[in-house]
Amino acid sequence: MKNLKYILFALASVLLLNSCDDDEAVPGNPVIDSKTTFGSAMFGDSLAFTVAVSDADVPLSTLKAQLYYGEEKVSETVIRTKTTADYSGKIYVPYYANIPNGKATLKLVLQNIHFTITEKEYEVALTRPDFAYLTFVTTDKEYRMERTGLYQYELTGTFPQKVKGYIKSPKASAQGNEISFGWDSGAITQGTTTPISFSSSSAGEYTINFNTLTYAAAPFIKLLVGGKEMQMIDDDNYKVDLTLTQGQKLELSGFPNYDQWWIDPDFFVRGTDGKLELLPIGGSYRIIANFKFNYFSVEALKDGNTATLQADGTGAIWIIGDGIGKPTVAGNQVSWNPGKALCMVQHEAKKYQVTVVAGTSVNASDINFKFFHQKDWGGEYGATTLSTTSDVIFVGDGTNGRDGGNLGIVTGKSLEAGATYVFTIDVTAGISKAVLTVTKK
Repeated sequence: MKNLKYILFALASVLLLNSCDDDEAVPGNPVIDSKTTFGSAMFGDSLAFTVAVSDADVPLSTLKAQLYYGEEKVSETVIRTKTTADYSGKIYVPYYANIPNGKATLKLVLQNIHFTITEKEYEVALTRPDFAYLTFVTTDKEYRMERTGLYQYELTGTFPQKVKGYIKSPKASAQGNEISFGWDSGAITQGTTTPISFSSSSAGEYTINFNTLTYAAAPFIKLLVGGKEMQMIDDDNYKVDLTLTQGQKLELSGFPNYDQWWIDPDFFVRGTDGKLELLPIGGSYRIIANFKFNYFSVEALKDGNTATLQADGTGAIWIIGDGIGKPTVAGNQVSWNPGKALCMVQHEAKKYQVTVVAGTSVNASDINFKFFHQKDWGGEYGATTLSTTSDVIFVGDGTNGRDGGNLGIVTGKSLEAGATYVFTIDVTAGISKAVLTVTKK
């Protein structure tokens, strides 16, 4: 009797396993029946749809709506579909630059729990909305930009030399969305409200314009140094990389109030013709125009990156720390921020200098900066690798009031307010035998 029970149990198990295998072997038949007629839409729309889905044999899993521009999938919406029913959703029709009117493909993909898939495709005619107007949004005001032609908009007003804001569109249709145009990765793009910095040669009345097809916009000041255009780093800084020779003269254009800009005497002398003459030895340099403080900073380069001090004494030496800054300590102190490190100048090979004015670009009675091998943390000068002949400035050793290598002013002494000083590091005897001299001019 007991054996019969075991046999019956075994048979039941086999039947159950076979039943499970049969269920898993059924692929199912997902069915899509769109309740929406897909005809046309505009870029920037949220395209609504309703779809009836079913599968008589196997439970459903997901419904995906996918939009393709050519071969590229540009948008997708996923809906969970546990039961046979009508499901509704929206899929965004992306708005991009330079995409002409044309046809997109909307693909509906229905999948059941056995991963059986049914697909249907629909052609959707897309057009770029031609907005009646745009709005330029600043931090304190909104301005209407009038349509002056197909996709072209303008705003004329009285603005400062630089005005920052983003541009937004109205909704072009009932299913449309506001499109915002802002600044990202060095260009105007859609979908961001990061301000665009429009700029003119001077404050006053000027026209801002924008094209919603090409994203071409104006005005932006065109800054040229030696005939090469500077590129924007951020709202306040522009840069250009140049290979220069000592004594080379650079013509500049596009700089508002250029005659009022501070010129770093370590790097340049400005002639009566406005040209800047390079004072350091020849090489690769990055010139940065800083509009916040109206001055040019310069960095030595090697293979497109900021230079570092080499074992043979070539390269660059950098200053990081307190009590020094250009054009002024009060406005632009370096502090312990390696991103603001000052690049010292080589007027002669293996001799690096920085020129400062006591009370202006260097504190007269309290300094605490040091010299580094790179524009970052890493190699640096300490008490065993740097000595000085100065009777005013001392090199810290960790026991004399300064950490190793940090500079300080001797107790009871100070730099003469208003006087110009040149700090020079000479590494001609080797980079581990550097000598600092401080000369009052």
